[in-house]
Amino acid sequence: MLKEMLDHVRERKPLIHNITNYVTVNDCANILLACGASPIMSDEIAEVEEITALCAGLNLNIGTLNARTIPSMIAAGKKANALGHPVVLDPVGAGASSLRTETAQRLLEELRFAAIRGNISEIKTLAFGSGSTQGVDADALDAVTEETLPQTVRFAKDFAARTGAVIAITGVIDVVADAEKAYCIYNGHPMMSRITGTGCQLSALTAAYLAANPRQALSATAAAVSVMGVCGQLAHDRLGALDGNVSYRGYIIDAVFNLDGDTLEKSAKLREM
Repeated sequence: MLKEMLDHVRERKPLIHNITNYVTVNDCANILLACGASPIMSDEIAEVEEITALCAGLNLNIGTLNARTIPSMIAAGKKANALGHPVVLDPVGAGASSLRTETAQRLLEELRFAAIRGNISEIKTLAFGSGSTQGVDADALDAVTEETLPQTVRFAKDFAARTGAVIAITGVIDVVADAEKAYCIYNGHPMMSRITGTGCQLSALTAAYLAANPRQALSATAAAVSVMGVCGQLAHDRLGALDGNVSYRGYIIDAVFNLDGDTLEKSAKLREM
């Protein structure tokens, strides 16, 4: 499954429209290029519908939210919906402010998403309309552990059934679910939390995998999450004595560029629930 998803991205080279946050926009562009896709970044309301029409997928990220880009996200999302293109929502920091929470809820109400990716606190806020978060990080009280995994899987499946989207909850243990099936993914490395943007990059990557595998949303999303986790491990293995978090960020993108399907299949740790 995973090799097929990766190979389709390399073969089909989907163009992905990103309305994402300006902290990580360059990393999102580079990880799309690394995986075999192509990025375009546009948040100007006068052109977002035209740009989206040229693309195969859309990635919406509220990490550096402002009043100017909210209408652009809605316009681009509606255009993508009309064209049948997959749309990914990354509700960064939902729960940290009223604006973020209300905007994430509005996007969920007005648009159809192929996948929604965030940490557990962000996804809970989106599902329940309120929640707690540590800035853009998950609240420690929400942590997904082996003990809480069954209830997290149930929650993800229920929210997937309600929204029609694949739900990807990422953290120490990743949970990717549609209404019927969930994958628990055990890849990644703790150092990934020491750099800005791994979640943003993953959302862009997810849009590419969905665009290249349009009838396999759950498998495509699970593959994207697995790619990011495996590459986080491979990048950490490459670190030298004088390398730090900036080198690590680049090594993750290098690992995505060099990853092949056989390595992904061999290294990914998935459990179906």
